[in-house]
Amino acid sequence: MKFADPKSDIAFRKIFGSENKKEILISFLNAVLDLKGKKEIKEITILNPYQLPRIVDLKGTIVDVRAVDARGVTFIVECQVKNRPYFDKRLLYYTSKAYVSQIEKGEDFPRLDQVIFIGVLNFEMFEGTNYLTRHLILNTETLKQEITDMEFNFIEIPKFKKEEQDLKTVTEKWVYFLKNAENLEIIPKTLKTPEEIVEAFEVANMHRWTREEEEIYDKRGVKEVEEELALIDRYEKGMEKGMEKGMEKGMEKGMEKGMEKGIGQEKINTAKKMLTKDISIEVIIECTGLTEEEIKSLINN
Repeated sequence: MKFADPKSDIAFRKIFGSENKKEILISFLNAVLDLKGKKEIKEITILNPYQLPRIVDLKGTIVDVRAVDARGVTFIVECQVKNRPYFDKRLLYYTSKAYVSQIEKGEDFPRLDQVIFIGVLNFEMFEGTNYLTRHLILNTETLKQEITDMEFNFIEIPKFKKEEQDLKTVTEKWVYFLKNAENLEIIPKTLKTPEEIVEAFEVANMHRWTREEEEIYDKRGVKEVEEELALIDRYEKGMEKGMEKGMEKGMEKGMEKGMEKGIGQEKINTAKKMLTKDISIEVIIECTGLTEEEIKSLINN
């Protein structure tokens, strides 16, 4: 079996935004938010269900799945692969917008229900080693959560280090799925329960995708690589322009080393992603400037 990367926008929406497989999103939310008993979600309405995008529409968009439960709580689950500028402000903006859009001008404020944001991040954003963090509005004196209508949760995937044999909780299994599914060929024994994770694997199984879905997934992967290369190019040109304006020699040498290291790492990251998309070594060499030996060394790393 070949599983799609759940962190890609097409697969993420297909897995967690399917109206016919709402139990997948329910299981994920209950696990990540630690909802039990009366707080456990039993039923949700997906507000922006998965639809296959047209190839011409492929561009950098917000990749989220929105749902509301029987209590009126809105859940926003967003996947962010790269740490883009002002990401923190953007997530605050969209969460606030989801909150205020529940009522029209002049309607009663009591009709506003809680909005909970869950960010799946393929990068590290906060200090500390915990891969799952919850951010609340607290009274700094009592540390009590007295304003409860907004809550932010983040899964920082690079901080998750557990191997398959170490998985114990449903939350750990979900994060392992998000991080490793694209590199697996079978469903691991440890992930055979709960059944919602098995269903998520089945949705991610590309042998069950339509030809059109596969084509769009592949083209989206190439487009992501192109976007990364464009960022590297803008970074290089921006740094060159800045260097031309002149700096003190000591600062200049330090900047050059830092720039070379940063650009080199970005090219390595891009090459790794291109390898996962089965792009030929010749094309990777042309796009990144890395040597054939450097690229081959990444295959087993």
